[in-house]
Amino acid sequence: MASQSRHGFAIRCSLIASLGGFLFGFETAVISGAEKNIQELWSLNSFWQGFTVSASLIGTVVGALVASMPAQKYGRKKVLLLVAVAYLCSALGCALSYSWLLFVLFRFIGGLAVGISSVVGPIYISEIAPAKIRGRLAGSFQLMIVSGIFIAYLTNFLFVGMGDEAWRWMLGIMAIPAVLFFFLLQIVPESPRWLAITGAADQARAIFLKLGEQDAVDTILKTNSYSVTSQDRLFQRKYLKPIFYAVLLAMFNQLSGINAILYYAPRIFELAGYDKELAYLQPVFIGGANLLFTGLAMSIIDKFGRKRLLLIGSLGMFIFLALVANAFSQGVAGASSVLLYLIGFIAFFAFSQGAVIWVFISEIFPNSVRSQGTSLGSFTHWIMAAAISWLFPIIVEGSSKGGYYSFIFYSVMMALSFFFIWKFMPETKGKSLEEIQEAL
Repeated sequence: MASQSRHGFAIRCSLIASLGGFLFGFETAVISGAEKNIQELWSLNSFWQGFTVSASLIGTVVGALVASMPAQKYGRKKVLLLVAVAYLCSALGCALSYSWLLFVLFRFIGGLAVGISSVVGPIYISEIAPAKIRGRLAGSFQLMIVSGIFIAYLTNFLFVGMGDEAWRWMLGIMAIPAVLFFFLLQIVPESPRWLAITGAADQARAIFLKLGEQDAVDTILKTNSYSVTSQDRLFQRKYLKPIFYAVLLAMFNQLSGINAILYYAPRIFELAGYDKELAYLQPVFIGGANLLFTGLAMSIIDKFGRKRLLLIGSLGMFIFLALVANAFSQGVAGASSVLLYLIGFIAFFAFSQGAVIWVFISEIFPNSVRSQGTSLGSFTHWIMAAAISWLFPIIVEGSSKGGYYSFIFYSVMMALSFFFIWKFMPETKGKSLEEIQEAL
């Protein structure tokens, strides 16, 4: 309780910044309720349907790639304000679109917001969070992501009975949290570590003191005293280790198939033999499990450690993805088990990869290249997500065993991820960003 009282300001700032994660999650999952209606409305084949769903992911890749430049030049807070405006434009634009091209454009804008948010949100939180609670605070971004996914599935289910135009309400309701995010951002400060490396040491000191870093403020300011004129390039030999960790972890995150499952959840359940109404209800259970186990991981991540969570998760995901593949290989006979197996998969994903990825990637790069490094990790994550999500409908519509092939591939990837994490990944719990920088 004393720690919470001391760090109350840091907690409030982190929760506000993490609202970008809520919008990120909502934008990611909401298309699952609309994608089949959109396919029918504009008579799209499987290739163009995959492209339409992935338009947001293409925007996300671009957003993740370019996010580091404005975040480093203009500051984290200003970029987050721009993200809030982009989410609002996407929500209203998609809901009001009567042209396929316009719909794709606004989905792309929403993707830009997700990509930038996935870089700048975790950076901001990691830079204001005290070391002892950084895992929980940085993890609040992921908790908000899964909250957004859960609410998207829930609103999709509630709106599905409203007729052919229900998908417009599903997509448009995101405008409400986007407006809330924009106005709440007005009351948070700029990242003090960004202020320190841009020469505004007095402003940075005042914010560090408000954040409860009284004991470490001088050490932090001294470590961050290099100005923007001496910032490093990311692609140098001395940064090979954090680059390797970030890229591989981001790749394995998506090679689990998580985004294909989130984007196409109702379709997956229809493939498994559920009727339409139940196919929209089952993702609510998946979203609930995602939220529950992310919350559990956040409560122990600073005590249990990042690496141990990832190892447990990889093993569990390997088992449950193999069980889903086996269920699809049995056809109707295995359909009743698909929901149970997918909930098992989501539970292990949320407990490990889902909870750790944004925390770990935002921790491992030195302050002078953190925005570039986080951008690289996020870019890798989203380009893999775009590829997997684009290919999924092509595979499942192209073969009667498409579901089996997809899930057995994801399962094998999780076996490989276990080896990577066990053999190579370092532990970062309990260390300040400056201590991690020294170690790597």
